[in-house]
Amino acid sequence: MSRRVSAVAAVYFWPVPGGCTLSRMTTESSPPGQSGPADPATALADRLFHDVIGALELFTVYLGERLGLYRALARDGPATSAELAGRTGTTERYVREWLEHHAASGLLEVDDPAAGPLACRYRLPPAHVPVLADPDDLRYRAFNGVEIVRAGRWLAPLVEAFRTGDAPPPLPWAPEGRAEYNRAAFLNLLGTRWLPAIADVDQRLRREPPARVADLACGAGWSSIAIAQAYPLVRVDGFDLDPDVIAAARRNAGQAGVSGRVTFAVTDASGPGISGRFDLVTIFEGLHDMPRPVDALRAVRGMLTPSGSVVIADELVADVFTTPASDLERYHYGWSVVSCLPAGLTAFVGVEPVPLQAKPCSRRTGSLAGPGFPADRLTAFDAKQVAAAATTVLAVAVNVATGGKAGWFRPIEQHPLWWTAGSTVASWPGRAGPVAG
Repeated sequence: MSRRVSAVAAVYFWPVPGGCTLSRMTTESSPPGQSGPADPATALADRLFHDVIGALELFTVYLGERLGLYRALARDGPATSAELAGRTGTTERYVREWLEHHAASGLLEVDDPAAGPLACRYRLPPAHVPVLADPDDLRYRAFNGVEIVRAGRWLAPLVEAFRTGDAPPPLPWAPEGRAEYNRAAFLNLLGTRWLPAIADVDQRLRREPPARVADLACGAGWSSIAIAQAYPLVRVDGFDLDPDVIAAARRNAGQAGVSGRVTFAVTDASGPGISGRFDLVTIFEGLHDMPRPVDALRAVRGMLTPSGSVVIADELVADVFTTPASDLERYHYGWSVVSCLPAGLTAFVGVEPVPLQAKPCSRRTGSLAGPGFPADRLTAFDAKQVAAAATTVLAVAVNVATGGKAGWFRPIEQHPLWWTAGSTVASWPGRAGPVAG
């Protein structure tokens, strides 16, 4: 842990794996050695002040990611402001201010702060390279800047939506597209650890005849690509509602060399546009954004072969509304306010969706134990195992064979941000039987 002291406040930083910013902060308004403010109003004002520091830091992270400044420092080593501007095709004066801010914030290091402004040489510390410059690393978080900037673009129409109840217009794809926050997790873990942990699914994907996989809400295609890379026999069809993200998915599949076995289409998962019989259907971090999740799951059931399975992983949220909430719950609630709920309403104007983050938890699990998958088909494989996995990603493999086989829940990977359709069983330790709202 490092400590940086200024005349205004002392700010403490510590790393947050999987968090929404590069650091979390607690603050002292008083000079070092003195106690903090006793007045709650002053404490709140200080809190908001330091929230502004974090927000501004993320805006500068956005600049570093979009302009390739981090990548240039990681690839070519330390640089002066003029050298970095030359490497990235940017203007020295802007780059100098960005470098000074990043050094002052502890994101970069500088050889000699006392040197002249044009003589200072800045470096990206080796420990920061995975977080800021390597999108293939599981710790990569520079996309957080993209997320925050894109969320900010939606705020003006969201204000009007609050007043009218209408849905805000969809956010344009340009200029940066969606933040690819799950890319590294999918490419590193999905086909190597998560799916192999579900033996029946893993075995089907490995054997002849080649399995067919439908990846719903596939986004930029990284989950589809990861499955195809891990299982050379399978064919994957990715579906999403956004034409721009499907275009990006096709480009990504081509660059990954799997376009011969991975295809993408703009299709509503809950509509009639999907045909075929699939051995596996996946929905990764998408069900909570679907305005009609039960309809989507009903459609999934019709897509499967008699022995097919569906694997769902989604946000890890609390089972019930509580205050004060954890940082993770605050993180999810924030995104629900500015992104998830408006996105769901945008996709389904005129009818209120039932988001999976809705409280109490019975509403959330009720989306799964409905006409698509009756409650008696959603059964805990091991209630104790599930109860011990409240902070674990579970693969929820639901077997919908008419022969009456039950679904099953298996913990597959530690992940601080995701929950699954079965995670609310953790509220009922030792309970065996149907998972019903």
